Amino acid sequence: MARVWERAIRKVQLPIAYSEGFSPRAKLSFGLALPTVFESAAEYVDITLEDTVEVDPLPEMLTNVMPEGIDVTGAIALTGKVESLQECVESTTWSLFVNSDPDELQAWAANVLAADELLVTRERKGKSRTDDVRPAILEIEIKPGQPEDVPAATAEVFAHLAAKPRALRPLELLEINPSGSTEEPSRTSVPSHFVLGRRIHQFIAPVGARRDPLAVGAAEASHDLSCAS
Repeated sequence: MARVWERAIRKVQLPIAYSEGFSPRAKLSFGLALPTVFESAAEYVDITLEDTVEVDPLPEMLTNVMPEGIDVTGAIALTGKVESLQECVESTTWSLFVNSDPDELQAWAANVLAADELLVTRERKGKSRTDDVRPAILEIEIKPGQPEDVPAATAEVFAHLAAKPRALRPLELLEINPSGSTEEPSRTSVPSHFVLGRRIHQFIAPVGARRDPLAVGAAEASHDLSCAS
């Protein structure tokens, strides 16, 4: 993706800044990584320029030179100190399309939201660690029905998940069994067959405020810093 953006920026001749050193790289800063096989309607990138440019034409100009399927939908200009997108994104929303009984999903979602503690065991650098992920689950909504663009699915699990202090991955959410005991980490298959995932939003601080990084002024209200794309 970084190479795609570098090529597009060269084609439209944006005066992008480069790092110093033996192997200079274009100064691009992306938002949170997208899980493999997921689609997204909410990707962001900060571009550091050596000179000012007119912002309004950029979305159309860049879309015209991007590969099919990548559309630039908006841009704003930032000045002053900028906090990285990796640091300022506090939560994300997801559409998880599944092939499952909607009533079973409704019961599962209610149990997840009612739980005081939800344990998930992860392996990191060869070591197992058990985390309580309940604080990371901000919202779950089950939307029954067959989406037009995902005909293999019978329902959508809409989830709002915190990205800090430790993010809960969307597929980890679907694997949570809220009836699991605290002695044995509650991570088993939930009654659903995953079909497709799509990131809908990335929100900046504070958690729950739902401020889009492209909203002018949102970052100043949160951090007193410019943080956008």
